[in-house]
Amino acid sequence: MNHLVLTVIAQDQTGLVERIAKCIAEHQGNWLESRMARMAGQFAGILRVAVPVEHRPELVEALQGLERQGVRVLVADSGAEPSHSWKAIQLSLVGNDRPGIVRDITRLLSELGINLESLKTDVQPAPMSSEPLFHAEALLALPAGLALDRLQDQLEALADDLMVELNLQEHE
Repeated sequence: MNHLVLTVIAQDQTGLVERIAKCIAEHQGNWLESRMARMAGQFAGILRVAVPVEHRPELVEALQGLERQGVRVLVADSGAEPSHSWKAIQLSLVGNDRPGIVRDITRLLSELGINLESLKTDVQPAPMSSEPLFHAEALLALPAGLALDRLQDQLEALADDLMVELNLQEHE
């Protein structure tokens, strides 16, 4: 079996996921996992599929043919998962919205060798003042040699500079 990672983007419309799923199934592909969302009228997703080696070329051609229906699909071969040992940590962050929060947090994570496994962000009005509040939820992969205390200290120092509240907890 070949494992493919697909990135999909299209104007949001009813039946879009069904069309993609039908295309995959018609070419003996198996939908394994996905993350999808609608944002600002666009639909975007990333998914992993398995397909028998002999059906890969036809599946890729069919997926790319969806462009005629306004569905752009980028196909990448899935590599083997790294065998690094790491610890899963959940990061929650909230603070007044301002440019650069994601940049500053991800710069620190990168400097510490931490991989960002998933990230969800949103800006919503504060309950009492209606000021825009930035919210982030991230799943982090800490390298085995990095102490959680060190990450906590580094993030707390940055949180003070950014004027945000953050919380770290081990992910089950």
